[in-house]
Amino acid sequence: METISSIAKRLNVTNGRIYQIIKEIPADKQPKKDAKGKYNFTKESVEAIESYYNSLSSPKTDNENDLVKQLRADLEDAKAEIKAKNNQIDKFQQLLDQQQRLNLSTNRQNEKLLDATTNNTPSQDDRPLQNDDTDVLKPTEGNYKGKETKTPKKGLFGWLRR
Repeated sequence: METISSIAKRLNVTNGRIYQIIKEIPADKQPKKDAKGKYNFTKESVEAIESYYNSLSSPKTDNENDLVKQLRADLEDAKAEIKAKNNQIDKFQQLLDQQQRLNLSTNRQNEKLLDATTNNTPSQDDRPLQNDDTDVLKPTEGNYKGKETKTPKKGLFGWLRR
């Protein structure tokens, strides 16, 4: 005597799925219910359930294989794209480093010219690409002769203070 649970375990599905399959198979092969509402499975009804389930599961496997192949191809494409982007980042980093060195060299040359026009001795070495930890944004000592003049901020309601 077969039960819903035993068929579900054998097919490795849930009991609810067995009920769905029972509704889908032809009426002449469906199991009959007894007076208590339980299904009485015949050999023919069990075979009909198993054959219906097997017919559903084999195309699904082919679709899953196709899906896995597509996902692997997409993954390989993504890896290639990431590699190309990493190469671009490396190129841009090299260009940025070169630009920073050129800016440093230009700033040093400008400081030399400023020193030459004020008749001071040059504050930097003649080699523009020498690696040191000089901050480019700060003027070197002796080059900055100006005075800082700050204007007081009036603010939004400064006209009231007059």
